[in-house]
Amino acid sequence: MTDLHPFIAGLPKAELHVHHVGSASPRIVAELAARHPDSKVPTDPEALADYFTFTDFAHFIEVYLSVVDLIRTPEDVRLLTFEVARDMARQNIRYAELTITPFSSTRRGIDEKAFMAAIEDARRAAEAELGVVLRWCFDIPGEAGLEAAEETARLAVDLRPEGLVSFGLGGPEIGVPRPQFKPYFDRAIAAGLHSVPHAGETTEPGTIWDALNDLRAERIGHGTSATQDPKLLAHLAEHRIALEVCPTSNIATRAVADLDQHPIKEMVAAGVLVTINSDDPPMFGTDLNNEYAVAARLLELDERGLAGLAKNAVEASFLDPAGKARIAAEIDTYTAAWLAR
Repeated sequence: MTDLHPFIAGLPKAELHVHHVGSASPRIVAELAARHPDSKVPTDPEALADYFTFTDFAHFIEVYLSVVDLIRTPEDVRLLTFEVARDMARQNIRYAELTITPFSSTRRGIDEKAFMAAIEDARRAAEAELGVVLRWCFDIPGEAGLEAAEETARLAVDLRPEGLVSFGLGGPEIGVPRPQFKPYFDRAIAAGLHSVPHAGETTEPGTIWDALNDLRAERIGHGTSATQDPKLLAHLAEHRIALEVCPTSNIATRAVADLDQHPIKEMVAAGVLVTINSDDPPMFGTDLNNEYAVAARLLELDERGLAGLAKNAVEASFLDPAGKARIAAEIDTYTAAWLAR
């Protein structure tokens, strides 16, 4: 069997479902923990591997929030954002829509305008110095309720940074019904933002329908349970509503029992536009290159198939048409040159 890892490593890629804080490498988490010694997060990068071993989704959220608590100053925000982009550059990620939860930072006392300035400064530096184009999705932490929804919508609309393209909803799904967030999504959509809520990660297909009908979702974060509803799969395929699939994440949070039971193959067979993503890569011991390797095994793909997955992400992105055409051409050129060797 052909070893696809070298091809994947050089393949130009876009990533659509990756969290800001969840992308902090062990080195950066350890540095932030050392800055804030009152935290329970380990300062030893090796100890973080054990800290990032989750028993279930609730435990993952608990650990995730402890890392969020390390982001306390605009300097922390800027450092984290640029270093995430640096890790992306190493993987040949040309474009990423990074999910940011501003409520988690502003409620901890970071000045909201300073927060926006920090992420924008890092975004401009990432493009100029690393060649990585970043855009933002501001998401509501669903577990924090309607107060968080109101604050996130206000920040997104009233203080909209240049890189902001979409509005999302994350956190636990159980006990957090999607319809209650409709007014906040309506406000964001009216301001020109795209709708990209998480749905169907740990709940039934009804959550995905709620995201489509009430939140007017243009993409679905995870959508793991979609294969349980043939009508839903057909709807997603017909309307080219992409699923942001995160295989290793689904195993780490126990949303799926093991990779061989992951529903990605059924999604693709139904004609759904599937994109491959890493979600919270260091926390799950993965990166986007590894997720492409996992997808290649599960879907039995060759180089052309992997290039097709990469182009799915470009198609489903909110990048401008010229930017989409540029990255798609890079993928085609790279793949043709690789196969002609």
